[in-house]
Amino acid sequence: MSQNSIPPLHFVEHGEGVPVLALHGWSPDHRLMTGFLEPLFAARPGWRRIYPDLPGMGRTPATGAVASSRDILAAVSRFADERIGDRPFLLVGESYGGYLARALANVRPDRVRGLALVCPIGTQVRHAARTLPERSVIAPDPDLMAGLDEAEAEAFGSLAVVQSPETLRRFRESIAPGLRVADFPALERIQRDWELDEAPESGAPYAHPAVILTGRQDNATGYADAYALLDHYPRATFAVLDRAGHNAQIEQPALVAALLGEWLDRVEESGGLR
Repeated sequence: MSQNSIPPLHFVEHGEGVPVLALHGWSPDHRLMTGFLEPLFAARPGWRRIYPDLPGMGRTPATGAVASSRDILAAVSRFADERIGDRPFLLVGESYGGYLARALANVRPDRVRGLALVCPIGTQVRHAARTLPERSVIAPDPDLMAGLDEAEAEAFGSLAVVQSPETLRRFRESIAPGLRVADFPALERIQRDWELDEAPESGAPYAHPAVILTGRQDNATGYADAYALLDHYPRATFAVLDRAGHNAQIEQPALVAALLGEWLDRVEESGGLR
């Protein structure tokens, strides 16, 4: 895809200071990221949070020229150049956004001074090849689920490990809005060429502070394939959170926030951000 045909990414931005580029997962939009990151940064001034919608998701279109993960990565790369320039910045990626974040950190290791991955795709991009736990629900709520219509019960229940009014509220606020506007025909087209030509860990080990958060009951990306990445990230904290599936950020919000906050502490300690 030529640079001229890359669609501009819709985005929202909050705060001032060191840039933090946050990349959501497959199908939802930027609201997935603002839902758990904005409460964290509310108590931590000095960070400029940038939340784009990936092509085919949210308010960013996926033109016919966007036909692969390479094209999406090119769009994100150009967006980073336009919005951040040559400044040091941090990357946060969730699920598929974690795959893109790893790839971007691999080609810009000097600029990406910290990397946080939440329930990321690991060594295996294709779902059929992943090492996954059996589907389980740790905290079921049959009455809650019975009160949902069929579409919401499927969208929420297919990944929910904790079925509670609070996790449903978080799902409705941060995940469901993006699912309603996703261009699923375009996403299906892009998934035919979903794997990047070059593995995100193909370069030298990533030397900056990192954190990798996974769900013990995550039956979408799992935890084992992310653990296999650790040799490439010598400064990474790795956590497997019980009572958490693929939406760990809404099922274990306090623990996710604590671990991300500790990561930010390590990033600040390492210096060279401003």
